Amino acid sequence: MSNAPVVAAVDGSDHSLRALEWARTEALRRGTALVVAHVLSDSVQLYAARRSSLADPSQPKEHPDPVGEHVRDVLAGAAELPAEVRYESLEGSVPEALRVTAEQALMVVMGSRGRGGFAALLLGSNSRAVASSAVCPVVVVPHAERSAGAGAGPSGGRVVLGLHAAETADDVVAFAFTEAAARGTTVQVVSAYAIPPAPVMVVDAPFQVIPPEGLADDGNAVPAEREMLRSQTERLAPFRARWPQVPVEQAAVPGDAAERLVTASRSADLVVVGRHHPRRSVGSLMIGSVAHAVLHHAHGPVAVVPTLPDGEDAP
Repeated sequence: MSNAPVVAAVDGSDHSLRALEWARTEALRRGTALVVAHVLSDSVQLYAARRSSLADPSQPKEHPDPVGEHVRDVLAGAAELPAEVRYESLEGSVPEALRVTAEQALMVVMGSRGRGGFAALLLGSNSRAVASSAVCPVVVVPHAERSAGAGAGPSGGRVVLGLHAAETADDVVAFAFTEAAARGTTVQVVSAYAIPPAPVMVVDAPFQVIPPEGLADDGNAVPAEREMLRSQTERLAPFRARWPQVPVEQAAVPGDAAERLVTASRSADLVVVGRHHPRRSVGSLMIGSVAHAVLHHAHGPVAVVPTLPDGEDAP
């Protein structure tokens, strides 16, 4: 995957320009190319179709594309650019065009809302559709109002991984460790366990965090928490061996996993969640309840990582 580019999906909105900046930094960090993908507006696509059908040599070959020109100007003012920057003007619907581009990408980075998004909506339909069906990880960068005060800078915050020890695929865990290694930061692994019925409810119980050296159990953890931490430790062992330079913190929390991940997103560089490979058609919008909730409410960037079908390799 190291030769695959980081793709930034832009439409000229402030939301997409935030995603472009995130993608630029990621491409530099990974040492890979940056592809700036812009899906042409309906009017430009209609013009191109008419020009093609008429084959009139008197018509200009290029139609002005203010979005593309604006994005080029934005990148021209960047402090540093990847060694290779490519611009792609795509045709078709936004979700389908980006899904095709994603087939050769390391990841696709996009804003949480597009130019036409309603202010009340936290996640636009295009972002949801691409995150639900792309074959590569999709990073959704929230708009400024949601991310105000979140994160610790480009390399200061940890990578948070939402882990279900029995169900989260290796692709998801490996992506989190790769991101943490590239940033020189910690992976915090968060798993949730069910709260058993009891007369007294546990509210806002703190994380039980264990260091990389092993499982810290002072006897005070409830049985479900203790078992969750042990399952995490076993599940993470091969990844710790593969990325020994990455510190790991383990957190077993009662209750709702999505709520805890959203809370953790306030101080994280990135939250990583898994997406089961869709068994339905490519247009399916099912991404799982945890991923769906985190995408809608997180205060920082969220990576939704698909599970590749057996026998299929990543780009």
